[in-house]
Amino acid sequence: MSARDRLTRGWERGATAGGALIAMAAAYRAVLGARDWLYAGGVLRSRSLDCPVVSIGNLTVGGTGKTPAVELAVRTLIDLGHRPGVLSRGYGRRGGGVQVVADAASIRLDAEEAGDEPFLLARRLPGVPVVVGANRYEAGRLARARFGVTAVVLDDGFQHRTLRKDLEVLMVRAAEPWGNGRLLPGGPLREPVGRLARAGLVVATGAHGIDEAAAVSATVARVAPAVPVLTAAHVPTECFESSAMRVVPVAALREGRLVGFAGIGSPDRFRHTLHEAGAAVVDFREFPDHHWYTREDLARLERRAAELDAHGFVTTEKDWVRLHRLPAPKRPVYVLRVRLALTSGDAQWRAAFERLAPAAATTR
Repeated sequence: MSARDRLTRGWERGATAGGALIAMAAAYRAVLGARDWLYAGGVLRSRSLDCPVVSIGNLTVGGTGKTPAVELAVRTLIDLGHRPGVLSRGYGRRGGGVQVVADAASIRLDAEEAGDEPFLLARRLPGVPVVVGANRYEAGRLARARFGVTAVVLDDGFQHRTLRKDLEVLMVRAAEPWGNGRLLPGGPLREPVGRLARAGLVVATGAHGIDEAAAVSATVARVAPAVPVLTAAHVPTECFESSAMRVVPVAALREGRLVGFAGIGSPDRFRHTLHEAGAAVVDFREFPDHHWYTREDLARLERRAAELDAHGFVTTEKDWVRLHRLPAPKRPVYVLRVRLALTSGDAQWRAAFERLAPAAATTR
């Protein structure tokens, strides 16, 4: 685990920051305040696309399930008659500018050029245009002009203010949602919890009902009482063996002995999903978020599997994107696909999307 990930884990468990980090957090708060003042005064402006914009984001660093939520939002828009597109910054990608990851017919960039999350979304959403670019407004204009999308879903967009949004969906972990409650770098918060008031929906992940999201509900009731709180969980949908791309039942993970590994924002969430699926995991290795695997990484995993007499490995689809071009390990690598399923608030979710401009009104 990297130093950054150890620090993030400490924040999430409520560790108190040192004096220097607290001072830096105060400076960061001042920067956020100055930005708000510039937007309020019209010095900085948000620009609008001529179609609805849905943002999926969060308040904290670390994984909150944004990528599966983007997929759920896209599928909801399709169900309502829209032709949606996805806009992403493309974190960690090779190259710059605005680029098309996928059009309506095919995937045009590999994971290294697109970024792991946009590439994964392109795989999971065939026929849906995916565009990456730091300038989300220009990316949106391209998607609108070239592909005729009638709505866009903005990945990791809560802090992105240059593009006007019609619906803000804020993802948050149900357990320890705000960590130690401090702003970066003294804690995990990217913005103060009062910014919850900007959200149209708050979705607490890792909860099978609203009673398991008490900490989230209490905070939202205090600072943004008009905002609905929904809950969601990650549900395994399919498993495949990567070398042969052979689909196997999720129940197959209960047989034999497996070494699990993940380089995602919240590896504990994946570990919990494996536990709920009954996977026979005898060891679990964590890597930094967005980690691009090397031959040496796989060799170390092979040695660990040999020590434990494990017959194979299990990882996430997002991790598989970042290792599938390497020579396959001797033992099979099982890839578990998951989707985000709402466990409460289905009607509120759909109603929020139905309030967007009708698809017929924005079709070109």
